[in-house]
Amino acid sequence: MPKPSFTSADFTSALLGLLPRGRVWPKDLSSVHAQAVSCFAPTFQRLSDSALDLLSDAFPSTSVNLLGEWELTLGLPDPCAGVSPTFQGRRNQVVARFTNTGGQSIQYFQAFALGLGYTITVTQYAPFRCGQSTCGQQLGSADWFFTWAINTSFNTITYFRTGQSAMGDPLASWGNSVLECELSEAKPAHTILQFHYS
Repeated sequence: MPKPSFTSADFTSALLGLLPRGRVWPKDLSSVHAQAVSCFAPTFQRLSDSALDLLSDAFPSTSVNLLGEWELTLGLPDPCAGVSPTFQGRRNQVVARFTNTGGQSIQYFQAFALGLGYTITVTQYAPFRCGQSTCGQQLGSADWFFTWAINTSFNTITYFRTGQSAMGDPLASWGNSVLECELSEAKPAHTILQFHYS
């Protein structure tokens, strides 16, 4: 169902309808009185459109005007996004943090990275164990029980997208600093996280 949208003509008609009846209150659109009343209609239209946009701004994935409020609520912006992050990157980071339920599984970290706009795979390590490891594997120490790696492309490219990006954003941006920073914050404290780029 489309959201109702009222034009300036609708508001002019409504304002004229609120006036009392009589010859001193002409309703003809060509009268000076009606033209004076119609000057308020664009303001009412702009306010009505803003009120309707508030419904979509209430959700982080479609927020435009309230994105700054969402960022303040979630402790953003932070150094992860750099000096001047793109609008799309800011929104992705807000959505990823807002929908983050926590977890320690591979699926959780892959979903979290995907919410940030990155496609990753996870590699888990373990030291050499007799009966489980095969000839040729590295020996390693007990630290390898707690080591895991994120595998992704060397430079993840984020392209400008209509409806997702804002005026002034670059046509393409690349880098993995947000991924590294966010996953380093989300990883279990006792683990050692590595990033492998191909």
